[in-house]
Amino acid sequence: MDTLQHLQTEARNPASDRLDELTSLEFVELMGREDAAVPAAVVAIKVAIAQAIEVVADRLGRGGRLIYCGAGTSGRLGVLDASECPPTFQTNPDQVVGLIAGGPGAMFKAVEGAEDSPRLGEIDLEAVHLTANDVVCGIATSGRTPYVIGAVRYARKLGAFTLGLVCTPDSELEKEVDLCLAPVVGPEVLTGSTRLKAGTATKLVLNTLTTGAMVRLGKTFGNLMVDLKATNTKLVARANRIVRTVTEADAATAEKLLTQCSGEVKTAIVAHIAGVDGFQARVKLAECGGRIKPALAAFGRSQVTAARTAERPSRSDLVLGIDGGGSNTVCLLAKRDSGEVIGRGLSGPSNIQSVGVSTALDALNQGIDRAFQGASLPRAKAAAICLGLAGVDRQEGLDVIHGWAARENVADSVIVSNDATLLLAAGTPDGWGLAVIAGTGSIAFVRKPTGEIGRCGGWGHLLGDEGSAYRIALAALRAACRSFDGIGPKTALIDALVKKMSLPAAPDFIPAVYRGPWDRAAIAGLAPLVLELAGTDAIAAEIVRTEATDLARTAAGAVTANGLSKTGLPVALAGGLLTNSEPFREQFLAGLRAEGVQPGPVKLVTEPAAGAVVLARRK
Repeated sequence: MDTLQHLQTEARNPASDRLDELTSLEFVELMGREDAAVPAAVVAIKVAIAQAIEVVADRLGRGGRLIYCGAGTSGRLGVLDASECPPTFQTNPDQVVGLIAGGPGAMFKAVEGAEDSPRLGEIDLEAVHLTANDVVCGIATSGRTPYVIGAVRYARKLGAFTLGLVCTPDSELEKEVDLCLAPVVGPEVLTGSTRLKAGTATKLVLNTLTTGAMVRLGKTFGNLMVDLKATNTKLVARANRIVRTVTEADAATAEKLLTQCSGEVKTAIVAHIAGVDGFQARVKLAECGGRIKPALAAFGRSQVTAARTAERPSRSDLVLGIDGGGSNTVCLLAKRDSGEVIGRGLSGPSNIQSVGVSTALDALNQGIDRAFQGASLPRAKAAAICLGLAGVDRQEGLDVIHGWAARENVADSVIVSNDATLLLAAGTPDGWGLAVIAGTGSIAFVRKPTGEIGRCGGWGHLLGDEGSAYRIALAALRAACRSFDGIGPKTALIDALVKKMSLPAAPDFIPAVYRGPWDRAAIAGLAPLVLELAGTDAIAAEIVRTEATDLARTAAGAVTANGLSKTGLPVALAGGLLTNSEPFREQFLAGLRAEGVQPGPVKLVTEPAAGAVVLARRK
């Protein structure tokens, strides 16, 4: 019986059914049209690839390895990707490993029958001494290769994290791994020849996976390949060029730096900018996990030279407003007199507590750069900047931000505020009242007319965050588990969550949450599903009601504890739950009234950075 006939990778492509009758030009055009669909198939699974990058970076950062297992073309592509990591990122050759069914000789000549043995997959992993700290990525475009299936089963038995890379939907391999990457490219031009579109998709995914993980591990500086190993004339020239690009030194100086620093690009960069010798630079880099920016920050230097920042012109007619947190940073560039926003910049997270000082400051710089770019203006020193930043409540955090602003010549006047002040500036008539945030986490702030600020909640996902997306989704998962065990009421949450999380069944919640990609942020992303089901499912409705009530109790607590009037209180609401879900918002406001707080004007704030602009203009 033909067990392959149902596979999409084995199907006939109607576009090429006259393949043997085409001219060479027609053939090339056909191949081009078919191959053009491959990148879109890879982008379609971007969330899963991003989750895989995070897992691989985490395991590599803790001393684990990434091990590819495949047969034929799939195995060769895994070996190829692994072999390119040491010269590109100066990784240990044992850090990313490629295993191919039939052993190294199968790279050049097919070893018949090797892929048909699950036991050979186990044996190859035993030979490299697989541990629970490793990641095993099984590559099989058909999703059924026995060698790969055997390898991932053995890996899961040892507790290693398992990835699958396939090019067909609903494959056998998908059921065997913690996370499956499945770019579906459709039938090949030459029926069954998966070295074509499937091979291209596989290479694209592997490129993205290892490059993304290495970037997360600090192997790059911006988009420069600073951890390369200069093993030939081309790479020696590239190393010199990278040093010159970052340090603005000439070629001779860069060559001398590299010689003094044993050819290490990162060491040469840090030594030159920080004004230290190669040994000191190397030690500091080691202390900072090999990352250039934290090493420079530890020496009190920025990667942007003083000469370049000093050249910035002053624009007394412009102000900057920044809203920065643990997810992203928004920067608005506005006219000082009218408040008109003329440029907007979006960058990564800038919470110094969660992402570190260097990453946070880079995000602030990128946000400002992009805001000026959006206004088609060169970056300049503004009249004032207001930064509403998470993670800078203590004096040491404020010192970091003010020090950065001074070094970068950001603005004449610098205000560092908190989330509440921004929301109230953007969402209340006079900048005082109650501000409530309910997104991934939650917190309630108040500000008196006299300027004093108070808060309630904000204890984080382990101790608080009532009424947050994470709390709602976690409660739903718990209810689904109790229902599955028969000790809780029946609920549609089980099937809905299983489907949304792309899991085979409810018991797979365990590996997905404890060993898989479903971290706090990903779990919080399930909250909209629970809100949707609340209209028809009693358990979902009870969860939403409970969390909205708890959030209202927290908000009322902030009002009461700080002595604000409970009647006609201006209220500003922010965060995805409150701004995007009218039913949840109405339940929250009803709960607030039940606690004795009668809101006055209520405004939804979707752009807190607008409040920062208001405060910068006032300054």
